Amino acid sequence: MSYSKKLRMQLQCPMPKLDFDVITLGHGSGGTLTNKLLDSGVFDLLSNDILDRRHDGAFLEMKGQMAFSTDSFLVSPIFFPGGNIGELAVNGTVNDLAMCGAIPKYLSLSFIIEEGLKMTEFWEILLTIKYACEKANVLVVTGDTKVVEKGKGDKIFINTSGVGNIHPKANIHKQNIKAGDKIVINGNIATHGMAIMSVREGLEFDSTIESDTTNLNHTLLHLIDRFGKDIHLVTDPTRGGVATVLKEIALSANMGIDIFQKDLPIDTQVANACELLGLDPLYVANEGLFLSFIDASIADSFLEVLQNDENGKNARIIGTVVHAHPKQVILESAIGGKRVVNMLPGEQLPRIC
Repeated sequence: MSYSKKLRMQLQCPMPKLDFDVITLGHGSGGTLTNKLLDSGVFDLLSNDILDRRHDGAFLEMKGQMAFSTDSFLVSPIFFPGGNIGELAVNGTVNDLAMCGAIPKYLSLSFIIEEGLKMTEFWEILLTIKYACEKANVLVVTGDTKVVEKGKGDKIFINTSGVGNIHPKANIHKQNIKAGDKIVINGNIATHGMAIMSVREGLEFDSTIESDTTNLNHTLLHLIDRFGKDIHLVTDPTRGGVATVLKEIALSANMGIDIFQKDLPIDTQVANACELLGLDPLYVANEGLFLSFIDASIADSFLEVLQNDENGKNARIIGTVVHAHPKQVILESAIGGKRVVNMLPGEQLPRIC
């Protein structure tokens, strides 16, 4: 059974009968066709008291310190093993808020659609958006839809923005990092990027690699509940991979970072695929992953709690923050050699998020 059919059964949302099969420029005009497009899925699937007002913006009530984030998603292909651009867009912004120590609550959702997109494809994207929102416990409260001429897009681009209240126990800032902090990753690296690469036109290879895109907010909020301010920094290594993110942190914190190749979790299929294509998994993009910089005193208990979470079964301590070699990331290889790890020098794996 296909991924789409499973979702339709789970959500009990059969595709409505429509008098159009593809999206045209008229569907972005703001007139009758636009309303037919939105009424045929967006408003019904994502219905809530705020969105149902259909105003130019959303009226929200929030108290205390908040986090705000926005991201745009241009993944190609838009359907890939383990997911599609719709849930990726929801998960991406939900996770950005979670990395701030926030409790994601509201999202905006904007589509830029290339004319000719099949309505069946748009419906499947909407289903996974609904599924991802319900899983993350967030509401889409406002949005926008535009349609561009054939050849001026790539099927569909999605922008999501989100807001959420900061967890009262969170104190997540780069300036909190100190020497001795342990660096924990919650799962296998490079999985998402290689799932995309496995179906990229002209580069297909036999593989069962699936993207690990998921919402991480529930996992992170549980950790913050338990360990509070001993969690100094949390960040997700998406574009540029683990190497680029660690180098950025070393530079901004003016600290050194030591990581150990033997401790880096990676699926065997992913490692083999990277080797086949000549890619360093440290620079391959990720989704569903986060790096935590934590006080050394909680390292063992933090890892135990994380490994008992569905999003942390393969969690590992991969490194340490040090005073030595400030602004540098040093990788110790499996055979004991050492090398400097720098940022991704170019666009190694385009269009992955």
